[in-house]
Amino acid sequence: MAIVGNLLFYAGLAVSLAIGLLYFRDLGDVSQMILKVKRANMVRFIRNEYRLLAVGVAGAGVMTLAHFALGGGPFWLWLLAFLLSVILFAFPYIWVHVGLRNQKNTAQYLPVKEAMEWVSPSSPVLVIENNGVARAHPDAQIMRPHLAGNSEGLNGENVIMTYCAMANLGIGYTPRIEGQDLDLEVLAQHGNNLILRDNRTGEPIQQIYGFRERDGKQTGDGPACPLQPDLAMKPWPTFRMTMRGFKKAYPDGKVFINKPSSNPLLFLFDLAIETIFSSEIARQHRVNEPIIKNLNRAADTRLPNKTYVWGVDINGDVTCWTDDFVIENNNIVNAKVGGKDLVVAWDPKYESLGVWYNDTGAPVSEIDFFGNTAGGRLSRVENVRPGMFWHVWAEFFPNTDINRTSTAADKTATAETSTEAAQ
Repeated sequence: MAIVGNLLFYAGLAVSLAIGLLYFRDLGDVSQMILKVKRANMVRFIRNEYRLLAVGVAGAGVMTLAHFALGGGPFWLWLLAFLLSVILFAFPYIWVHVGLRNQKNTAQYLPVKEAMEWVSPSSPVLVIENNGVARAHPDAQIMRPHLAGNSEGLNGENVIMTYCAMANLGIGYTPRIEGQDLDLEVLAQHGNNLILRDNRTGEPIQQIYGFRERDGKQTGDGPACPLQPDLAMKPWPTFRMTMRGFKKAYPDGKVFINKPSSNPLLFLFDLAIETIFSSEIARQHRVNEPIIKNLNRAADTRLPNKTYVWGVDINGDVTCWTDDFVIENNNIVNAKVGGKDLVVAWDPKYESLGVWYNDTGAPVSEIDFFGNTAGGRLSRVENVRPGMFWHVWAEFFPNTDINRTSTAADKTATAETSTEAAQ
């Protein structure tokens, strides 16, 4: 009996601690401050989280039963292993599912006047708009929930704002693929960019791409979704501006506010998480090196790491612009990307950089914040990644141009000129 008890005890101990260590390593988040977690390992645990947790908890149960019922293993070892298992399982689970609980269906949006009590005029906000109905998402408010949306939708459209503080990236998405609604949850980050999970399929979704892991195909430029457009979430035109700019442009707009919980325990827990987040994200903006070095590619030194860029990917053709470059070119740049004529413009009144499709048939010399030109009103490019860190953009789109002003046919000859101008 003692032999059986010992065999079961040590087998259960090994299983519970092994899976607990993998869980903490792959989804513990803070583990990446000291460990370089492989993306493949993280994806595996995201897909199989609850299966692996069930096996790990069962292992701890077998260890406990073997000790108390069959006399297996010493008490001190059982106690140490049991407590360690609790920490290894509980910390990542609570961090991910409670600390990062999202508001994709429950977000609260306040009128601008009320929101000004929570947001300073100069605060940066991420904006989505539908036929004049606009929502702003201050970085500081959406930093921790990562996802914001509600049943009202954006003027009737189901749009969720996704946000990654590590990348300084917000993208509005319609959470639907192949006509099926997704159940999005925040799970991890890799390459300094948010990884979501569709709980209906268990599939990871890299925020910057917007498609499920199983639908991607590795190419020389990085993962791509080559099969059909409906294998990716529909991106919604997303742009940055200041809160005061939003107030001017959309006086009747609404602003996402992440009000503190009325539950005293959740209030204290959220306060602690928010304090940690704020401190680390402030450092991410302040220093050149990424605070978490889980990047697969060598640093691209064409721009300093933390330069803000506005990037687009059209028909496999990739380029990005810096706000400095656009401003130095009299606030407006014309370019061709993926066979499409674009105009990139800085609006000093609303403190916003925008990218529009130019279907006027001629270069645009003047355009206002709302896209109005002498040749008609232009539409915003839907997949702009606005104001994100250069080092993250280069990680996922390594063959990007910088500050293109040429046509696609001329881009090779002018690449060096554009790069020098960017610097």
